[in-house]
Amino acid sequence: MSKTRTATSKAGGTHSEAVRAPSLWLMVLSVIAFVILIALGVWQIERRAWKLALIDRVEQRVHAPAQPIPSPASWSAISAANDEYRHVSVSGRFLHDRETLVQAVTEEGPGYWVLTPLKRDDGTLVLINRGFVPSDRRDPSMRRDGNPDGQVEITGLLRMTEPKGGFLRNNVPQHNRWYSRDVAAITAARGLHDVAPFFVDADAGSQIAGGPIGGLTVIRFPNNHLIYALTWFALAFMLAGRFFVTFGGGLFRRKRFVQEPAGGSDAAARRTGSDAGTIVEPT
Repeated sequence: MSKTRTATSKAGGTHSEAVRAPSLWLMVLSVIAFVILIALGVWQIERRAWKLALIDRVEQRVHAPAQPIPSPASWSAISAANDEYRHVSVSGRFLHDRETLVQAVTEEGPGYWVLTPLKRDDGTLVLINRGFVPSDRRDPSMRRDGNPDGQVEITGLLRMTEPKGGFLRNNVPQHNRWYSRDVAAITAARGLHDVAPFFVDADAGSQIAGGPIGGLTVIRFPNNHLIYALTWFALAFMLAGRFFVTFGGGLFRRKRFVQEPAGGSDAAARRTGSDAGTIVEPT
């Protein structure tokens, strides 16, 4: 929809100016986009608060005194939210002939995690990530001195199973190629039973001379939510500014003085001066 205003200059010339009203659909889409951007910013603020609370909980668990691992009766209730990274202890005997090597990249370089079942006195098993070995020590015969036969006590962090795979690759149990610490798949491939649904990352205090290097657990939670929130809010206010520039003239147009053509039918009656104009309100 448009309207035309006709004006006369002192020299007596006339010209027409067309003013178009803002597109209703464009206005609606702009408002919707603004609301979505603000909502995304608020969501990132909420995510940041959640992440900070998670980091605080994990810090408390990691530095708490070691507690015995959960009993088998409670294994079905174990969850990442409530239990991962708990500082735990467990004792038993290693089943070194059932160990599994999982590809890893650590501060020590590329190599393998050594996951070994630990048989407890009650007959249940817990997979222990004993630590890291470089590729040239993957053969158990090269680290026999670090494989104790008797009763051991392990302290470390409770970790949740890592199903399917890692490094963008899937585990291949039939070829003994492992890229993640998938407890269910490893226990099935090794013919184990009564195994805890989690594993334990052994700490440096559980390291045995000549054995894998323990205590290399990396605890890192990326927290870029504030940057994301500021980005969404900035985009929202940029959109609002553009909206005002584009539509502000049409939405907030003031009354204007418009010159009537010289010699108009009622011009003489309304004039108060030689070249006074008629007040016309835009509709």
